[in-house]
Amino acid sequence: MLPSEVEEVLTGKCRIFKRESGNVEGEDLYNAIGKTKGGRYLSVFFIRKLGNKALIITAREMNKREHGRYEKK
Repeated sequence: MLPSEVEEVLTGKCRIFKRESGNVEGEDLYNAIGKTKGGRYLSVFFIRKLGNKALIITAREMNKREHGRYEKK
């Protein structure tokens, strides 16, 4: 998967879920699920940093459960 695909998910119509509270105040772990322009369904885990920036931890193809959550929009 390409970094540009991860950016497409995060800047497009994705659904974002808070997964865990971080050790640093305001820096929590989130999961974004969305579709790329090429039609891939991705799940992206990231830490929301101060200044509204994201530190990408990992990205992968959505599993069935995530796909179901994404389609419920």
